Amino acid sequence: MERLNRTTAPQAKQYTEKVIQFGEGNFLRAFIEWIIWKTNQKTDFDASVVVVQPIGRGMVDMLNEQDGLYHLNLQGIDKGTPVDSVDLIDVISRGINPYQDFMGYLKLAEQPQMRFIISNTTEAGIAFDPVCRFTDAPAASYPGKLTQLLYHRYDYFKGDPSKGFIIFPCELIFENGRHLKECILQYIDLWNLGKGFRDWFETACGVYSTLVDRIVPGYPRDNAAALCERVGYDDRLLDKAEIFHLWVIEAPAAAAAEFPADQAGLNVLFVPSEAPYHERKVTLLNGPHTVLSPVGYLSGLDTVKQCCEDPETGAFVKKVMFDELLPTLNLPKAELEQFASDVMDRFRNPFVKHFVTSIMLNSFPKFRTRDLPGLKTYLERKGRLPQGIVLGLAGICTYYKGGRRGDDEIVINDDPAIKDLLTRLWETGDVRNVAEGVLGATFIWDEDLNAIPGLTDLLTADLAKIQADGMRAAVQSIL
Repeated sequence: MERLNRTTAPQAKQYTEKVIQFGEGNFLRAFIEWIIWKTNQKTDFDASVVVVQPIGRGMVDMLNEQDGLYHLNLQGIDKGTPVDSVDLIDVISRGINPYQDFMGYLKLAEQPQMRFIISNTTEAGIAFDPVCRFTDAPAASYPGKLTQLLYHRYDYFKGDPSKGFIIFPCELIFENGRHLKECILQYIDLWNLGKGFRDWFETACGVYSTLVDRIVPGYPRDNAAALCERVGYDDRLLDKAEIFHLWVIEAPAAAAAEFPADQAGLNVLFVPSEAPYHERKVTLLNGPHTVLSPVGYLSGLDTVKQCCEDPETGAFVKKVMFDELLPTLNLPKAELEQFASDVMDRFRNPFVKHFVTSIMLNSFPKFRTRDLPGLKTYLERKGRLPQGIVLGLAGICTYYKGGRRGDDEIVINDDPAIKDLLTRLWETGDVRNVAEGVLGATFIWDEDLNAIPGLTDLLTADLAKIQADGMRAAVQSIL
């Protein structure tokens, strides 16, 4: 079987490079690239994507080995009809690793037809790091790299206002556009890049908040060989996602006119405010995802579907979703209950194996944005802590202890400082130390969560229960 590339797959099309994308992971390839691919088909958009590897270790080399090509398998139920499609996605033209080719990265800014910048660097990616310097090749943080690119664009085109960028961050942070813009402005000031550049950035560029929604299990480990046989290629970048998709973009009509995805029959919405969509989705889909994953994994389960169909973890996720998180939202109850029921159906999608370990990336920043607000609101409204959410945090802490689950090694992916903290805390052998140390880590939470009444005691009790009797016993104790 031939390896997939543009020589072995001459049917792949070539488009004009218009999009710079930070991130090469499964989600972006199953969501953004698919949307651009569909938009190319349905409109005269004619756009391809240059992928920038945002961290030192990544997949750009593998992407370039296949000339940016890969197949996307979409599965689910659409209006009662099963869908199981496999399409060749051909909109990535090439990938660049700025850690190996910094000048090649900066030269992207010299291409006059480049117009859009899209990113998904996880919740931890949009952050200002004052250690970054303008002369770094590249700056360590994503906003730092982006500022370097923007300045090169400004300098190369001598401040031409028509050469600004339309920037769509897709990180799951409320008002991600505002946060990214603030970071860029901080770098402009830190690096003394001048009033001219600052004015050009603020007037010629638009940084727009967005909300993305599609469950993407990623590489289909269970049936990759069968899919390769189906498409007739050795494709090592296979990707899988559910059929549902939603992209909400808080941007003016002028941006929509240039990025016509909403004209391609897609569920892409340009709206005055993404706030109501964001709160509902993050709270009722991502919030349960984040706490269900460690609880399910430590209960001996591997996929979201297994967790939802298991009598105990299924009851746990319903408790978190319907009893603890749903009451913290201010939209009509009937609307929220319908959305939550739809989410449960998506979790139980019979065609998609969404491995819980793939959700565990950067769990602490995810808990902070997805579950902590609900915990605080629930306490405020009910006068007690939400047991399921706190048990989910205990599950994250326990997962970060590392070690093994049966024959499987627990692999932790997060900020090294967070991993080091958990290693040190667990080495004390005292669950109270673990609870106090995690909750007191202000570099994670920007506050000391030990100040939340009763939280330290409840987290300590949950950790002790898990250590003594296992996760299933801990789940049973709160149902």
